[in-house]
Amino acid sequence: MFVPQRIIFEKGALNYEIGKNIYQEFKNKEKTEIINLTNNKDKEHIPGDNIRDFYKEGKNTLVVGVKKGYKFQSCKPSAHWQLPLFSGCLGNCQYCYLNTNLGDKPYIKVNVNIDDILDRSKGYMDERKPKITIFEGSGTSDPIPVEPYTHSLKRAIEFFAKSEYGRFRFVTKFDDVDTLLDIEHRGKTEARFAINTIKVIEDYRNLLIYLNEKIPNNLEHPITFEVISHRYTTRAKNIINEVFPDNILPMKDDDRTYKYGQFGYGKFVYPKENLAYMKKIFTENIEEIFPDAEIKYII
Repeated sequence: MFVPQRIIFEKGALNYEIGKNIYQEFKNKEKTEIINLTNNKDKEHIPGDNIRDFYKEGKNTLVVGVKKGYKFQSCKPSAHWQLPLFSGCLGNCQYCYLNTNLGDKPYIKVNVNIDDILDRSKGYMDERKPKITIFEGSGTSDPIPVEPYTHSLKRAIEFFAKSEYGRFRFVTKFDDVDTLLDIEHRGKTEARFAINTIKVIEDYRNLLIYLNEKIPNNLEHPITFEVISHRYTTRAKNIINEVFPDNILPMKDDDRTYKYGQFGYGKFVYPKENLAYMKKIFTENIEEIFPDAEIKYII
């Protein structure tokens, strides 16, 4: 469970059940500062004279806010739409692609008006029915560290369990999922775990203890794989180099291919021949070790 050094309540956040629950959880904890705003100028209350210090302090900050706009972002190839319950991540993974848009907002943010957000998802389902619409709960976040006191994932899982045309999925690097195990999901939520090699964990992750990244090959339930190669934008690269000046990430632009993405900006990906080799290696090994598994995509 994430215990922040400071919690920033944006205007109106304490009018909602989730906001009230978070306040009750932390109001008497001496190590957590409570900040109530009359506006939404979160950054002014996070210390740091430079981007590196601000980034570090942001990772120890929880912002509790109200989602204003209800236009969902696309989330290919993981899902049709992002479900904007959270943003930001407790992790300090150097390679994180979220540094493109969240590098200057490194804090975790919880949107407390979950009923409004879930109600808006019905409109997106209506537009596609009778086809199934899939919503991603962690498109810009890892929601597990705040779940013990937000219960937002629980609410979403229960909501989609009753939905005829909607499905829900989320991914996490953490194993603190006990509060989710007894939820009635009716097979309409897919939980995924982000795993990596020991080298990547040791070279590019910082400060956190992650789940034991070993998959048993005798699982009794369906298993799927989604394989994502490292990519970066110029903006992300600049922030990463400032925050992690000693990083050894492979970010030489000349070694990459520039490709425009779904959000209107370009990114540097591995050349086709590298990706082809990666697909071959992962496909062969997954099929050998997990012959009944499904590979959703390798990108």
